Amino acid sequence: MTSPAPHHFGVTVADLDRAVEFYRETFDLGPAERFSVSGEAFADGVGVDDATGRFAHFVFDGARIELVEYDPDGPDATGTAVNQPGAKHLGLAVDDLDAFYADLDPSVETVSEPRTTESGTRILFVRDPEGNLVEVLETG
Repeated sequence: MTSPAPHHFGVTVADLDRAVEFYRETFDLGPAERFSVSGEAFADGVGVDDATGRFAHFVFDGARIELVEYDPDGPDATGTAVNQPGAKHLGLAVDDLDAFYADLDPSVETVSEPRTTESGTRILFVRDPEGNLVEVLETG
């Protein structure tokens, strides 16, 4: 059996341009690699009739964040809380969570102020423009 290796963390969005701007500005990510995919093989592969996708990849520190906007789009699947079955979140580490929090644009929705958990990890959850949860953490 071939062993898997991490490749990307995917987030489906309704407005790719808005999402790219948010992730680039909020997390200081570099430029995104953009491309589109369509055709029968893609539609069959994702299980959506006549699907096309517009993609943006941010690659940094050996990780890849994939933002994708589908046509046709499906029903909203954004979980409003991390404890909902099927909920997802993206986790990004920073060196100084308090400084990150202080520098956040006031328009960025946060779940709470930075908190220190029992494990000693400092966490802060924010929402991207689509309502997707992003955990920002400082591991100490």
